[in-house]
Amino acid sequence: MAKEEQKAIKVGFIGLGRMGRPMASNLCRKGFQLVVYDINREAIRELESFKARGAADVAEAARDADVIVTMLPDGAVVEEVVAGPNGVLAHARPGAILLEMSTIDPLVTDRLALA
Repeated sequence: MAKEEQKAIKVGFIGLGRMGRPMASNLCRKGFQLVVYDINREAIRELESFKARGAADVAEAARDADVIVTMLPDGAVVEEVVAGPNGVLAHARPGAILLEMSTIDPLVTDRLALA
């Protein structure tokens, strides 16, 4: 994919922990436009230093994204962040792609796919 095409893709990245932070920073370095969210505000500030835009909540991270990446600690958190009333599914635009990257029970993934 050409660098111009990469920049056109808006990525919402939710979960900036041990695995999410390096993944998100690599996407920034490669020229993707990221809107990032984590409950840890320091992690958001670190990604802002890579030119990502920090989001106030999950809804803001998901709202205008073409691709939404979640990298979260467990299945319960994933279900809340993705399918909860203030989650990704409630706020993502039609046609957005959800990349759920957390290490969780496959049954959680199946339930979310149905939602």
